[in-house]
Order: sequence, then C-alpha cells, then structure tokens
Amino acid sequence: MIRVLLVDDQSVVRAGFRVILDLVDDIEVVGECGDGPTAVELAERLRPDVICMDVRMPGGDGLTATRRILSRAEGDPPEILIVTTFDLDEYVFGALEAGASGFILKDTDPDDLIDAVRRLANGYGLVDQAVTRRVMAEFARRGPTRSAATETLDLLTAREVEIVRLLAQGMSNAEIGETLFIETSTVKSHLGRVMTKIGTRDRLQTVVWAYQNGVARP
Repeated sequence: MIRVLLVDDQSVVRAGFRVILDLVDDIEVVGECGDGPTAVELAERLRPDVICMDVRMPGGDGLTATRRILSRAEGDPPEILIVTTFDLDEYVFGALEAGASGFILKDTDPDDLIDAVRRLANGYGLVDQAVTRRVMAEFARRGPTRSAATETLDLLTAREVEIVRLLAQGMSNAEIGETLFIETSTVKSHLGRVMTKIGTRDRLQTVVWAYQNGVARP
C-alpha cells in the first residue's frame, strides 16, 4: 500500500485529490494539511511514502517544507511530488534542487496523478516527459551550479557517464539501450550503480545532479 500525504492550502484541491486517490486499491491517503510547517510535522509522524506538495502556501511554502522534510527524514525519506498551478517557476526548480522527485500541474488528468504517485513510490522521478524536458532545458540554460565533483566522477565508469548524459537528454532506458546497443536491463543496472555512487534517489535527481555538476550540457 502506498501511503500519501496531501499538502495544499486549498481544501477543495485536497478533497479532489483524496477522491481520486481513494478510488484505487493500492494507494491510501493517510493525512492532509494546508501549510509547510504542518507538512513537516505530519511527514515525521505519519511516515508517508509520497507527499503531494503544493508550491505556494500562505502558511509556509512547499520549497522550505521539502528541504526540511528531506533533511530530517530518518531511514528512507518520502518521495515528494510537487503539484502546482505555476508552470516551471523558480519555486519548482528550487524544489527539484532541494530533492523533490518530480512535479505535475494541478490540472493534470486523474489517471496521470495516480500514475505519478505510483511511479514515485517505485523510484521513478521522471513523471511528465514533456514537462521534464523543459526542466532539463532550464538546468541546461543555467549551466553548472557547482564545480564538477571530481571525486564522485572518478567513481563512475566511462559507460556510466555516457548513460547519465543520455538520461539527461530525456531518454528512457529503452532508448538509451538502443543508442548504446545494450539491453534495457543492463541500462537499469548501470543507473542503479550510478545512483548509489553519487547519492541520488531517483532518475530525476540524477539528471539534476548531472546538470549541476557539468556532466551534462546543452
């Protein structure tokens, strides 16, 4: 069962999401609130698997809450899905840099919301491919935000670096496999080792790391 916490300052939005998620058997909404500070408290007490986090809330923004939840989490931290009406503003990019695993817009189809929650719970950070490509383009436009982590890069093999760069272009495992003439399962194994080495939790965070450290470029 996937345990979900809903965080949004609009009660009607929370109610709508609860109705959608309660329709499926493998997802349970374990709590909800309307501001960041309360979200931090509930995350510690309820230990959800996925948190659907609003970005701008009068009582405390989702960016700050995301940072605090992930920094204070004991054991496996929750996956945070940013849900926003603001299409790719600075808050969204800040949330991704803070460790959020993906984001969707509030007007997404119900099935896409359910799929997003399931994907994050299973360790897949890339949710909406069209939006994700724009996220990558924005990080590419900014350029590296920190100097290359030489020590970490030295841990990656040439093939692993190659796979990370293709991932950062928005390719799926299957597309990477076709490009490199290797099995999809081999790509998945390589990415698993990469995430362990660089300390990322999912594909999206691996892409963010690649652009921040200059491994991937426009």
